[in-house]
Amino acid sequence: MGHSSVQMPSSVTAIPRGLAPYFQEYDFDALDAGSDADLIIQRTLEYGTWDEVRWLFATYSGKHIRTFVRELGERWLSKVTFNYWRKLLRIKRWQRSPFPTARGELWER
Repeated sequence: MGHSSVQMPSSVTAIPRGLAPYFQEYDFDALDAGSDADLIIQRTLEYGTWDEVRWLFATYSGKHIRTFVRELGERWLSKVTFNYWRKLLRIKRWQRSPFPTARGELWER
């Protein structure tokens, strides 16, 4: 899945600089709000401040963000963050992860 072909409004503002530490493995200035939408949504929902989350909802439609949480959230977000946004956005059905093992519980101790 992926929203790489998302049409962005012409008034899109730059990704908030406060999010830069959460994209350390990327060239922050090269990130594109359209083609990197899923990554930007994931990092903002996971780590963003309320101002950054407000920017996210002003930049992407609520429908787009709900679709991300429904289709990718369980795999791309931490369990706590996924459940928070799932409940806040009133998502009752979502794409379940094909992997039955919870993140961090792959190896026995």
